Amino acid sequence: MKNETIFVEVFGNNPIIKVLDFLITFQLFDYPLTEIAKNSGVSYSTLQAFWDKLERNNIVIKTRRVGKSDLYKLNTDNPAVQQLIKLDWNLIKGVEKEVAV
Repeated sequence: MKNETIFVEVFGNNPIIKVLDFLITFQLFDYPLTEIAKNSGVSYSTLQAFWDKLERNNIVIKTRRVGKSDLYKLNTDNPAVQQLIKLDWNLIKGVEKEVAV
């Protein structure tokens, strides 16, 4: 069994949460959809089913095109995304405090 992050543990092991968790963790980098699917543990067809929704809501942005692949990353300029990142950090800090006690 793969270790779950606190984000996935709290919000559930569903595909959107897993993708958001991966993108939050590696927010400085951009990836093609195939890599996002592979690294988040979601099938490519499942990712395609909700990816348009993430783009429409400016959760993710296309950064560039390499060959035939579009690369995407988390839109850290979006205030909602900033709150998700902050929430992720607060969850991590909460777990660290529990472990320290």
